[in-house]
Amino acid sequence: MDGTLNIEERKPIWTALSEFYRDTELQDADFRYMARKILESPYSFEEVRVIDKYEVFPVLRSNLMDVAGVWAGFKEEWLVNKIRQSLSKRSAVKIIEIETSYRALKWMNRDYWGKLEKVYNEIKSNTL
Repeated sequence: MDGTLNIEERKPIWTALSEFYRDTELQDADFRYMARKILESPYSFEEVRVIDKYEVFPVLRSNLMDVAGVWAGFKEEWLVNKIRQSLSKRSAVKIIEIETSYRALKWMNRDYWGKLEKVYNEIKSNTL
């Protein structure tokens, strides 16, 4: 499946979105970094939400529930390899599992998405 994706375009988005899954409280600088990466990409904000749901979330969701989760960040090479592996194993059953799990856990990042969208819109309006 990932053969149709432009991995080089995706990497900065995957890396930026991985911030949502660290075991830390995100700061304003984190949201600005993420917003800039989205604005530099060829993807809309809504497309990035879909990328998170189907590409990043399936790989990193367990860190949200881990008592001693990763807090320092995820190495890009590891993250890219894990996402590519996940995509290569994608099936209709796996997509249903992702949908169910995402619905159950999306509350964990809901506030972050709201903050990110606000910062994204502010930066976008200031650069036009």
